[in-house]
Amino acid sequence: MRRFAQLFQALDASTATGDKVAALVRYLAAAPAADAAWAVYFLAGGKPRQAVPTALLRDLACRQAGIDTWLFDECYQVVGDLAETIAHLLPPAAGTTGAGLAEWIETRLLPLRGLPPAEQADRLAAAWDELDAAGRFLSVKLIGGGFRVGVSRLLVQRAVAEAAALDARLVAQRLVGWTDARATPSAARWQALVSKEAEGAPPAGQPYPFFLAHALQAEPHMLGPRSDWLVEWKYDGIRAQLVKRTGQVWIWSRGEELVTERFPEVVAAAAHLPDGTVLDGELLVWPAQSAVPAAFNLLQQRIGRKTVGKKLLAEAPVAFVAYDLLEAAGLDRREEPQHGRRQRLEALLEPHLQGPAQGLALRLSPLVDAADWLACAALREQSRQRGVEGFMLKHRLSRYGSGRTKADGTWWKWKIAPLTVDAVLVYAQAGHGRRASVYTDYTFAVWSRPPASEAEARAVVEAIARREPAQPGALQLLPFAKAYSGLSDEEFKAVDRVVRAHTLEKFGPVRSVRPTLVFEIGFEGIAASPRHRSGVAVRFPRMLRLRPDKPLHEADSLATLHALMGLSPLQPAGAAENEENGRP
Repeated sequence: MRRFAQLFQALDASTATGDKVAALVRYLAAAPAADAAWAVYFLAGGKPRQAVPTALLRDLACRQAGIDTWLFDECYQVVGDLAETIAHLLPPAAGTTGAGLAEWIETRLLPLRGLPPAEQADRLAAAWDELDAAGRFLSVKLIGGGFRVGVSRLLVQRAVAEAAALDARLVAQRLVGWTDARATPSAARWQALVSKEAEGAPPAGQPYPFFLAHALQAEPHMLGPRSDWLVEWKYDGIRAQLVKRTGQVWIWSRGEELVTERFPEVVAAAAHLPDGTVLDGELLVWPAQSAVPAAFNLLQQRIGRKTVGKKLLAEAPVAFVAYDLLEAAGLDRREEPQHGRRQRLEALLEPHLQGPAQGLALRLSPLVDAADWLACAALREQSRQRGVEGFMLKHRLSRYGSGRTKADGTWWKWKIAPLTVDAVLVYAQAGHGRRASVYTDYTFAVWSRPPASEAEARAVVEAIARREPAQPGALQLLPFAKAYSGLSDEEFKAVDRVVRAHTLEKFGPVRSVRPTLVFEIGFEGIAASPRHRSGVAVRFPRMLRLRPDKPLHEADSLATLHALMGLSPLQPAGAAENEENGRP
């Protein structure tokens, strides 16, 4: 555990890619096989389920440190991270142990799940008494499922390949599925990962590493002739691979989670595909009678379900929209050029797409028919009406690579500009990591209706400052989005000063703030949501800029959000969603 903690500190202390890779290689080359397996699991994004409730961690830390909970909460507000707060507050350990990472995970931490709270506390207290501050920090992160470190999966692949003297593409392929919750790291799995021997056939359901696109920052004509590129609509769903082998179907998310059982209609449609087929595509809610896919919020209802009932299947039918063919007739096709894989894909799916009842749960992503880049740009303006995010641009000769790389050719995502509103900061929370002492996570609100005057808006602000509840039907600020990215460090510090100077109340790490600042907020999508007080949910919100030029009463209202959804300003935001789902 101590060596893994040292690795974590080395990775966290450096921003240089070479230094990070070197630290990883040193650890992997010297670590026992089981420790290396668990290290790669965590570093590549694996997250075991939370073993101990946060409240128990907090209460135990208070008891061990001999402090009251209010003092712990004050420390937490300053530090901004639970694990770091606990590591700082606990008294020095009675001694240290030489137990490695695998032993700690398998015999100390994972067994905590499901135990009575008193036994959890006793075991955890004993474990903490064997660890230094760095080890305690990591133990809380691993127990709580909040482990994060500044290395990409690509860096981990590179380090494993270098440590084992293997080709990085082979390592990438072997790592697929490594972080799936049902696959436990072990010494045997590590040995298989770094083996120089030619391996036998991989597991039947194993997918390929995903090829990722780059965001297009320039104008598309800079890419060369339009005829060199395949253009497709960019769907807003769940990236997935569909695998059909040995008479069975598997569906893998981009996060390498096996999600087959959540999409039975796709499994049924894919059962007719020939064995030895792997498709890359997008999972979308797509009603049979609709020409466009539904909003992402409907798909969210399917994501969190292990099993799906008949009602949800009817309300949120999912389709797999295929846009690439990675394997056909049992042969790896990734080295073939993009246009060749596309031709194979069309020929494969054509029989399935015939007939009025066919192709509902398994669809083919259409190619965009536009003569030149100017025509593409004009079509791109229709993206939101089509329920998409813009275009995908794929070079005709590109191979299917691994990760976000340009070595195998390039995929570009040419997205439309975000939707924007001017909103008011009403809550703030401290950030994490190097921003743990700065308030960087904000909640934004819009007016329930446009204020009649500056004086009316000012009266609402004064009522908020006096902690007076809003009166039914009266003007008020309605929270609708949280955002934590988009500003520079200096801008965050400036906002932090305002937050501290205008704090009204504290709720643990959160502060309610007197409304004084207006921000331009951008987001990728918007939909009705009865679960939110505003009746609206937005997708991928981020701060675009501060608006010191805009007075508070000129911030946008709920009517603006409704207009972005295509609703009447007078229509309740939750009404459309409820009617669509057959609820009163």
